[in-house]
Amino acid sequence: MTKICDYEGSRYRSEFWESGNRAYEDAVERVAMKKLLPPTGNNLIEIGAGFGRLVDLYQGYRQIVLLDYARTQLEEAQRYLGHDDRFIFVVADVYNLPFVSHLFNTLTMVRVMHHLVNVPGALAEIQRILRPQGIAVVEHANKLNLKAIARWTLGRQDWSPFDPAPIEFVELNFNFHPAWMRRQFAEAGLPVQKIRTLSHYRIDVLKRWLPTWLLVRLDSLAQPTGRWWQLAPSVFLQAQAQKPAPPESPAGFFRCPTCKSAALAVTGRRSDSEFVLTCHQCRRGWSFAGGIYDFKTPVQTPA
Repeated sequence: MTKICDYEGSRYRSEFWESGNRAYEDAVERVAMKKLLPPTGNNLIEIGAGFGRLVDLYQGYRQIVLLDYARTQLEEAQRYLGHDDRFIFVVADVYNLPFVSHLFNTLTMVRVMHHLVNVPGALAEIQRILRPQGIAVVEHANKLNLKAIARWTLGRQDWSPFDPAPIEFVELNFNFHPAWMRRQFAEAGLPVQKIRTLSHYRIDVLKRWLPTWLLVRLDSLAQPTGRWWQLAPSVFLQAQAQKPAPPESPAGFFRCPTCKSAALAVTGRRSDSEFVLTCHQCRRGWSFAGGIYDFKTPVQTPA
């Protein structure tokens, strides 16, 4: 079974973002997203949405699916975002996405790739759920960054940043060579259209002594160089799904992540806010409660 990094119960919003002096990182990621993300569309899914930090960038979309492997992160997102009928909250993993094929116009995945053991498996699912010509905006951590090159040159790290193979520097934390990553996208039927590099000035002394607005401005000017070289800690890719158009619009919305059947029916309804989606094929049940669909843990199907 593929290992999955689980943020269940973590204080990701408060400890990592709000108390972690990461205003610069948040701002430069928003700059990149605004340049790469189609501003409007029918539907969008964010994989690894966490507490919904980037949702304000999706205002041009009619329907927004926020997916995370940790239910507690989506509960935090509900508190953070408030009520909006456009939001659909889903607990699931990227290797077994519980959606019918060719469903989404746009997909985003930021600060998730560096936790993935099986990149080709994840990209295959991303390609499957995108509509033909659909856009994916995906971020990955870059092993070929200037700091890693300097450390390797000085003998302070044992792995070469020029080696194309991914490096797991901490359990379930990977850095990827940009050329290797682009090859994975191409092989998955998601050829890369645009590249931006960012966090060029992610250096503690600079963040302490220079105003955030200046660092963001400098990073904004440097981001377009990503089309020629990738030497910054973070890389944003815009890819486009290349596959034949389906003969008709996708039937249904969810599918069973276990047996892949789209024959799901509501059972055991207690109210409009609490029920079970039961798969007719494998008989597994998936709960909807508290405004969240849970495709992570099967539940007993009602008689």
